[in-house]
Amino acid sequence: MKKNEQLEAWLQQWKPQGPSHFPREYRAFFTCFNASQYYEAHDVLEHLWLRCSGPDRSFYQALIQVAGAFVHFQKHALFPHHPTHQRRLAPGRRLLALADNRLQTYAPSHLGLDVAGLRQGCRHWAWLAHQENPLQTLTPLLVLQHEPSDQEAGTHSA
Repeated sequence: MKKNEQLEAWLQQWKPQGPSHFPREYRAFFTCFNASQYYEAHDVLEHLWLRCSGPDRSFYQALIQVAGAFVHFQKHALFPHHPTHQRRLAPGRRLLALADNRLQTYAPSHLGLDVAGLRQGCRHWAWLAHQENPLQTLTPLLVLQHEPSDQEAGTHSA
């Protein structure tokens, strides 16, 4: 079974809480990310991003970069003495910087997410990664604040 088929099968059996106007992959991203399943969060949102051609494409890419940064931090935390994984903090910092830059056009909030707060988090996590692995001192959480307005709901192009 191909990766897209596996993701589609997982999304079909995944049961989100309550109805929503948000795309299921977007909601699944938050579920995975907040469960420290950063690789899965990356993959599930990438599934949406690859089909997206509208104004949210860059927004989704930024969130994928945030998840990717935490994949690096998680690998580093799990295998701190591994020759490859011990060098994962710098790539994680770079991904957070890219995400922060990409998110600036969506601040202060977009699709129910406090983008200004996430940008602040990206800068803080990157700063922490200069001293230690951010996962040694925190577990990041991303929270959807609200359902999209009618105007926002119309921007979900896939």
